[in-house]
Amino acid sequence: MSRETEIKLRIVNIKSFLRALKKLGAKPVSPRAHEHNLIFDTPDGGLAKHGQLLRIRTASPAPGTPGSLKRPSLGNRKSKKSGPRTLLTFKSPPDQLAIGPATASPTDRRYKVREEIELALTEPASLQRIFEGLGLKGWFRYEKFRTPYRLPARLSWAKGLIIDLDETPIGNFVELEGPGPAIDQAARALGFSSRDYVLKNYLVLYLDDCKRQNLQPSHMLFP
Repeated sequence: MSRETEIKLRIVNIKSFLRALKKLGAKPVSPRAHEHNLIFDTPDGGLAKHGQLLRIRTASPAPGTPGSLKRPSLGNRKSKKSGPRTLLTFKSPPDQLAIGPATASPTDRRYKVREEIELALTEPASLQRIFEGLGLKGWFRYEKFRTPYRLPARLSWAKGLIIDLDETPIGNFVELEGPGPAIDQAARALGFSSRDYVLKNYLVLYLDDCKRQNLQPSHMLFP
């Protein structure tokens, strides 16, 4: 089990954001991928009520550059060299005392901090049937394109920082994961402040988006 500390930032202008990343010397560390996520829960939503998450994610190589929103081709899905990769993820409830620097007040809960367990899966369909046999249901699907970036080693403050650019059906976001001070410094360098930090997950962001547009919630999928 590992402990993750992260925040999201909403990106209004993706071209401007990519220029800021380039100026910092950030480089993609793996190809842009299409991710399909399926969240499981009990019939009464017991996991969500306790702030827990149980998810199966399948990532496939995707063509194009960030912002293109091109869907993955069948050829990429069947590639023997870089085929789909499936992960099972369990996340504990966010730490209610997660704050920024040690000097910050207890009310300054700027980061989402939680325990996370991840396992690579070889037979996700079988695991899904096991979950269903135990009474769990795959009730929410969402997809996105993700491109992971890292900052150059010369920026010692960025050690351990992960920068994931996410293109979703409800807009573009970047996830910053790592030590709190590195998150803060990277956010400032990219033109954001702690007031811009988003701690909501994609399910909640999707529900908020549906409410704004007066739409009936379903699944967060591209058209």
